[in-house]
Amino acid sequence: MAPPIPITIAALHDAYRAGQLRPSDVVEAWLARNADDRAAPIWIATHAATRLRERASDLDTQLRDDPQRALASPVFGALFGVKDNIDCAGLATTAACPEFAYEPAESAFVVAGLEAAGAIAVGKTNLDQFATGLVGTRSPHGAPANTFKPEFVSGGSSSGSAVAVAKGLVHFSLGTDTAGSGRVPAGLNNLVGWKPSRGLLSTRGVVPACRSLDCVSIFALTVADAARVFQVAARLDAHDPCARALPLDRPTLREGFTFAIPRAADLEFFGDGLAKAAFAEAVRRLRTLGGTPREIDFAPWREVADSLYDGPRVAERHAGIRAFFDAHADAVHPIVRRILERGREYSATDTFAAEARLDVLRAQLAPLWSSCDVLVVPTAPTAYTIAAVMADPIELNRRLGTYTNFANLLDLAAIAVPSSMRPDGLPSGITLLARAGSDLMLAALAQRFHAKSGLPLGATGVPMATPEPLAARGDVAQLAVVGAHLHGLPLNRELTDRGARLVRSTRTAPHYRLYALPATTPPKPGLVRTAAEGHRIAVEVWELPMPAFGGFVAGIPAPLCIGTLELDDGSRVQGFLCEASASTGAEDISRFGGWRAYLESRSPRAPQKETS
Repeated sequence: MAPPIPITIAALHDAYRAGQLRPSDVVEAWLARNADDRAAPIWIATHAATRLRERASDLDTQLRDDPQRALASPVFGALFGVKDNIDCAGLATTAACPEFAYEPAESAFVVAGLEAAGAIAVGKTNLDQFATGLVGTRSPHGAPANTFKPEFVSGGSSSGSAVAVAKGLVHFSLGTDTAGSGRVPAGLNNLVGWKPSRGLLSTRGVVPACRSLDCVSIFALTVADAARVFQVAARLDAHDPCARALPLDRPTLREGFTFAIPRAADLEFFGDGLAKAAFAEAVRRLRTLGGTPREIDFAPWREVADSLYDGPRVAERHAGIRAFFDAHADAVHPIVRRILERGREYSATDTFAAEARLDVLRAQLAPLWSSCDVLVVPTAPTAYTIAAVMADPIELNRRLGTYTNFANLLDLAAIAVPSSMRPDGLPSGITLLARAGSDLMLAALAQRFHAKSGLPLGATGVPMATPEPLAARGDVAQLAVVGAHLHGLPLNRELTDRGARLVRSTRTAPHYRLYALPATTPPKPGLVRTAAEGHRIAVEVWELPMPAFGGFVAGIPAPLCIGTLELDDGSRVQGFLCEASASTGAEDISRFGGWRAYLESRSPRAPQKETS
């Protein structure tokens, strides 16, 4: 009998590495779960057992044939859920509105990338319809209950995604976050909720809420697991007009950092004394980590937050689904319909006036980052029962966004992290925020803070293990290799001896030619960018500690060098190139599509392989 399925990806990989589990065991455990765990209100749809078993069988083969290569992927063999406003091939996208449903031709870019890395999508999770809400009650499929006190809301709009992770049904899940939908449910369910900087995770294949603000978010039980997902998912999508490449090079905070908090007069908990006490305790813990608090005037931040719904910005929500909404308004949840209808009330003049005021507020708040490293706020100011929200759906929802609505309008990265359990049995959490591109710095601080909490993981009761080193860190470099440094080839030890790990196998953009360099030992290729017709060439992307990167590069002999490679997905990475002059007289082997295929073609018993 297979052992129990670990609930963190790190522990799961330990079991895979030890030969104790296979992906098929993980899928069978999922299929054997109680039917309530695989149905509404947590899930809107799940993949058929046959599809999941076929997927697991393929991964079993990869793990058996080359475990090192398989487990080089940070998310290999992990189960995940997908919020049902994100496309997942094989399942309809409904955004919790059955009349809106459509069958996507392909998965969203972020889902496809995670599956290509070996993660297993099991189904689509419930949400506040059209991702409009922070409560989790605005769905025809019912309201996923808070995992600690079922009479309370789970938070939204990514309600099902949060609950699935908190209950240990999946290792991670994808949500979206426009106004706090990836953070409020994390805070109310004792989870990590990572809202990346806008544009780092592609939103292609996501039903828009506010297209200019939308982020795909990550729910996980630990910061380290969320970082594993981020490492795979944060790839530049050249076909997403909202995508952008940001340098994630903010230094890790150790001792002596400064964190901003709202001044006492500005802290609002709506009469919830337990929430107030929990936040005060979180501030004390940050002090023990070396932080110095600095109180700030929170009024401008609140004005930014209020503008998300109390102004013309709400028109962007209407614009996102205008064609459907204008033809089928009666099919939309009454509260969601009420919000979207307000989007028709504003003029272009109103919009430009609101943007001008927002520019003033942005300029007013920008100097904070010259004196503070992080902004710290409660994730949610309080928690409400489902009954209370149903009785007052607009005002109580608005209150839950007190500390979240401003983040994307101000272009901030944010991570919600568990803090403590209140005496009444509800969890409390804080959110760390900083400028766009600070994701890894925030993750490092969030992990240190979470480790000091002593909390169990989600609602599983499983104690937290010693945190693993973050998979996505600011003190590492990525390097694309094309020849003898590939996995299993003679010079690969020059990478592994320096602590390098394989991130992914991919191809270059079709702008390169590959040459077999003469008189090299061991034999080596030369990759040359060309202005003429080129090929896609197979490469491996490795990650190695930054201190080792410089020494490795210093030992590279001419005519090889390190430059910037363009990959097939439009992203760029440092990698091996060759001086163009060295290709004179060298054999052009581009037709093979890669060095490994070329070597195989030279085997006496191997048929010659060529690729376009």
